[in-house]
Amino acid sequence: MVRRDDTKTQALAASRTLNPRPEKVTDPAFGPGGFFDPADLVQVKYEMVRRAELAGVPASRAAADFGFSRQSLYSARTALRERGLAGLVPAKPGPKGGHKLTGQVVDLLEDLLETDPGLRPADLAVAVRQRFGVSVHPRSVERALQRRRTARREDEQGAEQARGAAPKSP
Repeated sequence: MVRRDDTKTQALAASRTLNPRPEKVTDPAFGPGGFFDPADLVQVKYEMVRRAELAGVPASRAAADFGFSRQSLYSARTALRERGLAGLVPAKPGPKGGHKLTGQVVDLLEDLLETDPGLRPADLAVAVRQRFGVSVHPRSVERALQRRRTARREDEQGAEQARGAAPKSP
């Protein structure tokens, strides 16, 4: 089935909510000329959960009618309960943080800066490559060090508040 190239399809694709398999949706409400759009992934998942919960349709049948597995239905149900409709939007792909800049690597960066505060991020990136065999961008080095400083500051402020002391100014 060829997808139409219209504004809605482009918007769905841009928001990561374009159903990659709209032809698998066989539920009658998503038929031609109907109100529901099988290309709208959030709408399809929401209606799948709704059909299973409110209409009492067995999970395996509801999932099949909407082009998903039973496990996908259960995951969508949980996401909907915990985060509302936003939970049905697929997460952004890719790593969720500085996966190369582990705690051990950031410890090295801090040690190097303590020894020589004049080191530039590019110098630190070279040191990481030499020591760990990992290539990182200098800007990633800056961000990792900033995250560590922010976390330390927040930990210190939390400890001060727990002791009843006024937090220090940054």
